[in-house]
Amino acid sequence: MNKDKIITFESYYDPMLAHIIRTRLEANGISCFIADENMIAANPIYNQAVGGVKLKIFERDLERCREILASEGDLHEQDHHEIDNETNTYVVCPYCASTNVSNITRDKDKGQWPVLSAIMNLANPFQTQINWHCNNCQREFE
Repeated sequence: MNKDKIITFESYYDPMLAHIIRTRLEANGISCFIADENMIAANPIYNQAVGGVKLKIFERDLERCREILASEGDLHEQDHHEIDNETNTYVVCPYCASTNVSNITRDKDKGQWPVLSAIMNLANPFQTQINWHCNNCQREFE
């Protein structure tokens, strides 16, 4: 009876990554489900407070899940997140609740003219806004 206990296998800040892992486990015959996704979808700010999206499995499948994912490699490298310097919290896409975002302003500065861009930002600091690009849904937001 104790082996039928449902446990949290892993937590993910990127819901898409959680679904990728879920489908890999299910393809190998493991019964599992995602928890807390609806709460994060309703308000992406909750992602950090809730501790991310949780992948739930039966305790009896724990070792088998580890074996399956060990053969796949570490996918947590894809569980990327950025920190907003103003609020000191994770930046979360308001459209899909993903934390797999990139800072557009910083990425633009990596182009041909980073020094010129920095001087222009000093000359007119109100022109530059921190904009973000979601790598999952491909939308941009502030």
